[in-house]
Amino acid sequence: MVVSPIKLYILAHLKRAGIDYAKSISRVLKSPISIIVEELNKMEKAELIERTYGSAIKRTEARFKLSYEVRKHHTYYKLTKEGENLLKHLKNNLEKYFEDVTGDCKAFKIFNFILKAENEHPCYIARSHSMNIERVKEILSKLVELELIEECKPRILKRKHRKAKPKKETRTQHKYYRVTRLGKMLFRYIS
Repeated sequence: MVVSPIKLYILAHLKRAGIDYAKSISRVLKSPISIIVEELNKMEKAELIERTYGSAIKRTEARFKLSYEVRKHHTYYKLTKEGENLLKHLKNNLEKYFEDVTGDCKAFKIFNFILKAENEHPCYIARSHSMNIERVKEILSKLVELELIEECKPRILKRKHRKAKPKKETRTQHKYYRVTRLGKMLFRYIS
């Protein structure tokens, strides 16, 4: 079963939080709540997560809660054993996961490079990984489709925004790519 990056993030989030609800996940990810609710429903049908029952939640169960005990006003979810096992398997085989979702074995290395470099263009990525530019562009387009990276729009990049090849500033004549919020949070929670 191939899991989308947003589902993988939700699994990792619920593992960290213990119990959480859609609006909270959406707020952390800065993503529309409708997408999160839809993914939660799909994951519940696949028995990767389950709803929690009861009238109150304690902070020992929901680690992201600030108060000691809270009355339930939302639908709370937690991981099932299947969800925990899947998350553990994907964490241990992260490079293989990236290969499965993109179809290329170098996808994880390129994603990791962009994460560290912050902003970079395909030519420099191809040069630094000794790869064909067309292959790099193909991998980048797949990562954009998965919403793990995005195209960067600024006209001038300062030294702090482009760490792989530092110059005082760079005028953007190429397409530059950077990691999205989903990509950053996923990497933070998984690794």
